[in-house]
Amino acid sequence: MDSALKELGEHIRNALPQEVAAVAVAHGELCVNATLTGLPKVLAFLRDDASCQFKMLVDVCGADYPNRPKRFDVVYNLLSLTLNQRVRVKVAVDEDTPVPSAAGLFSSAGWFEREAWDMYGILFSGHPDLRRLLTDYGFEGHPLRKDFPLTGFVEVRYSDDEKRVVYEPVKLTQEFRRFDFMSPWEGASYVLPGDEKAATPDKR
Repeated sequence: MDSALKELGEHIRNALPQEVAAVAVAHGELCVNATLTGLPKVLAFLRDDASCQFKMLVDVCGADYPNRPKRFDVVYNLLSLTLNQRVRVKVAVDEDTPVPSAAGLFSSAGWFEREAWDMYGILFSGHPDLRRLLTDYGFEGHPLRKDFPLTGFVEVRYSDDEKRVVYEPVKLTQEFRRFDFMSPWEGASYVLPGDEKAATPDKR
């Protein structure tokens, strides 16, 4: 299987030497690193080439690496039902540079790219309707970024007094901290799930 994927990777690299930055096979999967400007050409080639036939875009997602200059990886997972193969296409981008939209090549990309914009703030140029998908109207920030606070900025609740949904700044009843339930100072006084299977020490 790996040899077939390596052969396919070389075919893609030879056909698009300017658009493909790297090709690798890892864990039984082919990964193609594309340049930002060459991304549409790479996706179109993978869809239309007779040796590829990756007609189905299964997913578009993001990955956040805050310490890198190009903070985000945008990942495209493609499937060829004809050849029973998968390929992953990755492109690195910073916070301000838009990624060319794949909505014109794959109809499913429209929703996936909206989700990536909503969750990560990744921009897509040429998208027909780039707006939030999962979060509420007026939501601040992008929840899947590594620097997004765990509590968020705004909490939503239903007010019995006002008989409507109200939005309020997050108020913590105590200083927010990480709880360590295995600590003897904060630990539970009961047996944690799974611990009952551990061997009890001999008290003799």
